[in-house]
Amino acid sequence: MAETPQKSGELRIGVFVCECGLNIAGTVDCDALSRYAETLDDVVAVVQNKYTCADPGQNEIKRAIKEHLLNRVVVASCTPKIHEPTFRQCVSDAGLNPYLFEMVNIREHVSWGHQGDKEKATAKAQDLIRSGVARARFLEAQEETVVPVTQAALVIGGGVAGLQAALDLADGGHQVYLVEKEASIGGLMAALDKTYPTMDCSI
Repeated sequence: MAETPQKSGELRIGVFVCECGLNIAGTVDCDALSRYAETLDDVVAVVQNKYTCADPGQNEIKRAIKEHLLNRVVVASCTPKIHEPTFRQCVSDAGLNPYLFEMVNIREHVSWGHQGDKEKATAKAQDLIRSGVARARFLEAQEETVVPVTQAALVIGGGVAGLQAALDLADGGHQVYLVEKEASIGGLMAALDKTYPTMDCSI
C-alpha cells in the first residue's frame, strides 16, 4: 500500500487565488498570478475564485484538498485579520491540520496600495505568493492546548487605582487578592488631610 503524502513527507501545496471581486482583480492580473503559481516547486493545484471566502470558494478548497491530496494550503486574498479563522476552519473541515495553512495578503499589500500600475502590482503579488509557498514548506501540524484558568485576580498596590481595579474585578464576579506593602491601604490619598474641591477628609 502506497504511503499518503502526509506520511511520506512529500509536499503537495495548493494555491488559491482570490479575485475579491474587483478589489484585487481590478489591479492585479489574477490569471497571470495563477499561471505563475503553477510554476512553483511543490505546487500541485492552483484554483482561482471570485470570492474564496464565500461558501463556493471554501468548497473549492475542500474539494482540492481531497482531490489532489494536499498537505499544505496557501490562500492569496485579503488580510488575515478578517478571514484567517475562516480558512483555518475550512482546512480543518477538510481533514487537514489548520496550522498547515498560510495566508498571503494581496489586497491591502498589493491591490489597494498599487492601483494604477497593474504590471508592478502583479509582479509584487507574484513575489508574495512565492514567499507564501516557501513558508508553507516549513509549516508543521500543531495541536492546540487547553489551559484551565483560575477566575481570580491579583492586584498589587492598594492606592486609589488599585482599589478601583479591585472593586471593578470583584463587581465582575472574580475573586480578588489585594497586596499592599504599607500597613494601610489608600496610597498617597492616605497621606493627605483634605481633598479639593470639597475639602473633605481624604480617607
